[in-house]
Amino acid sequence: MLELPKYNGTSDPNEHVTIYACTVKGNDIKNDEIESVLLKKFGETLSKGAMMWYHNLAPNSIDSFAMLADFFVKAHAGAIKAAKRKSDVFKIKQRENEMLREFVSHFQMERMEMPPVSVDWVVQAFTQGLNK
Repeated sequence: MLELPKYNGTSDPNEHVTIYACTVKGNDIKNDEIESVLLKKFGETLSKGAMMWYHNLAPNSIDSFAMLADFFVKAHAGAIKAAKRKSDVFKIKQRENEMLREFVSHFQMERMEMPPVSVDWVVQAFTQGLNK
């Protein structure tokens, strides 16, 4: 199994579950073994408070990885990132002393975390975000 960063309860639990599941499924594991591996190895990706949560699960209380993932996300819901909105594209501003090339990269990185935005909005937001 590839090395994953350990989840300690301070980042988005949805991202952790997604990265973990993709990593497991990306290995050469037979389809009928994936569920078992997902369940058995999940605890190895946790640390600190998240590990304590996992350790305190009642024995035989989990029937599937979907159930484990659901309980895990609900238990760590406080760390879930607020969903980005399309209008957030207008909040991206060029930083003081940020070169144009750097701002283009910064703008694109922020845009990738948002839902799809129309080209008209992107152009307008980029232009408004430039320093004078």
